[in-house]
Amino acid sequence: MKAIVLAAGKGKRLQSEKFNAPKVLREANGRALLSYVLENISFIPEEDITIVVGYMREMVIKKTKGDYKFSVQEEQLGTGHAVACAREHFENYDASVLVLYGDMPMLRRETYEAMVKKHEESGADCTFLTAISDSCPSYGRIVRKDGKIVDIVEQKDCNEEQLKINELNVGVYVFNSKALFENLAKLKNNNAQGEYYLTDVPKLFIADGKKVDSYTIGDTCEIYGVNTVEDLEFCEKHL
Repeated sequence: MKAIVLAAGKGKRLQSEKFNAPKVLREANGRALLSYVLENISFIPEEDITIVVGYMREMVIKKTKGDYKFSVQEEQLGTGHAVACAREHFENYDASVLVLYGDMPMLRRETYEAMVKKHEESGADCTFLTAISDSCPSYGRIVRKDGKIVDIVEQKDCNEEQLKINELNVGVYVFNSKALFENLAKLKNNNAQGEYYLTDVPKLFIADGKKVDSYTIGDTCEIYGVNTVEDLEFCEKHL
């Protein structure tokens, strides 16, 4: 299989400009966040991993040693747009692709592998990682009906009832590559952020009758990304 690592963010709340480093190169215990992530997906060959870069991209490319491929997101137009920027490396590929974030260093290799295994065994077109947590980070909510996934709603778009849901969308996915890129072209940005959400791709799959599955983990620090200075301190402590 292949992977796409989203690593284009600036990290404004992380005070990246002050430290002259993009978000994914901020360090936890003396090591770049991105290096933890790449180590945790090292079951995929380096040449099959595409890293989407944007802010201070030359620095990210220079400091990331290995046979990785890179794609550039010139404008920050959302997660769906970021993944679409990697299309050049997937033109003739029609198998599984893991999509993840370069600022989530605590997500374990075992979790990625178990999720991939479930995806391949179930024959799903899309499998995404969810977590049950009552101390909700600012993640989207999974809406189910009779146990079946019917919607994924970003936190900023949730109504009062949806905010009470404790099953969270962690933002990590395994897709059938061909179906992923076909549906990225259909995304709209009519939401609170005015962005193209990757979250909307599984919803398009559901509407199209494709098989969407989830791999769920319990309340764990694994699911936390690094967005603020406080997040970084939390992350250092747990790592």
